[in-house]
Amino acid sequence: MDESETIHRSEFPIPTVVVITPDMASEILRRNTGNRPVDKSLVTQLVGEIHRGSWQVTHQGIALDGPLSSGNLVDGQHRLHAIMKSGKATPALVFENIPPATFSVLDTGKRRSGGDVLALTGERDSTLLSATIRHVYLFRTFPTGSWVGSSSRVTNNELLAIFRAQPEEFRTAAKQGRILGKEMGLIPTAAACAYFLTVESAPVAQVGEWMRGLTTQANLDSDDPRLALIKVMSQLRGGGSQRRRTDTRGQVGLYIKAWNAWVSGRPVKSLRLQKGEKIPRPIQMLIAE
Repeated sequence: MDESETIHRSEFPIPTVVVITPDMASEILRRNTGNRPVDKSLVTQLVGEIHRGSWQVTHQGIALDGPLSSGNLVDGQHRLHAIMKSGKATPALVFENIPPATFSVLDTGKRRSGGDVLALTGERDSTLLSATIRHVYLFRTFPTGSWVGSSSRVTNNELLAIFRAQPEEFRTAAKQGRILGKEMGLIPTAAACAYFLTVESAPVAQVGEWMRGLTTQANLDSDDPRLALIKVMSQLRGGGSQRRRTDTRGQVGLYIKAWNAWVSGRPVKSLRLQKGEKIPRPIQMLIAE
């Protein structure tokens, strides 16, 4: 790089960490004249991070085109709204005297996904792994709520914390989700999530027997719940329904329904999840001592 291409430190504003109070945030937001509409769900997510103590100071902070005391806000409105709404003084990196021309290139980069974060830690099949963790979290936290849209967001920090509590279990679930997706046509995320949830409730030997029946279809009675699950997935594929590609929640429900019937020894010839029906919780199986 020659001298004409060198960017001198003195040409770029040096950021500082500032503890922003709710009143300061409110005052700065009065100088917010050119930002996009506020994403209320993102603000709620950030407020949650502040209250849980998981807020972190990163390179994504507050930027103004002049001094902190009088400059117009260039970037950081969601963080400021969150600080104001949380009622807590919160540290953030502040960039003062940012050239207004930089506004056009802010937030144009690709946001790092949960799969990206897991891949950076060396995990394989990170996209499916991330989706599995997210859906297990949603099942545990919002079993009757929507699993799509802004209300179903899970932060990367939350996702990593959930994964680190049960890493091997999630890795195995993602692997089995791939197998069930290939063998039965289940959405891999639905299969992985349902596998994870049912394995938590049963001895390993029982899970092995359940999986052998699903993947080989060998020696299954006509009223075996596993056969009913295989049939309903075949019907969804054969019917040309697009729901099998989008309704992860419904497929988790069908899987758990079949599992519960099998664990209970209850014969089932057909499976269906009625519209609005709650997803059942897996029946807990006692482990013999």
